[in-house]
Amino acid sequence: MNFRFLPVLVAAGDDGEGRLAFCDDKLVAVLVRLSAVHGQAAGRWFLEAAFGRLAGPTHPTFASLDEAQAWIEAEVAAQSLL
Repeated sequence: MNFRFLPVLVAAGDDGEGRLAFCDDKLVAVLVRLSAVHGQAAGRWFLEAAFGRLAGPTHPTFASLDEAQAWIEAEVAAQSLL
């Protein structure tokens, strides 16, 4: 599986720093870095949007982009999304 992040600005209030997540050149998720208004969660990466069968009610946060990538890749592999 070929995975990559691309930086993007997201219109999400105070949370504007984002990453587009691609698996095998398909957009599977959008992550947003939480700002200081989120208190202790500031700096974490929030799953703002997910696509296809990755989409659902779960919108976890991640301590790092590496952690987010591991979760996304595991979900994609488990659900045979690609």
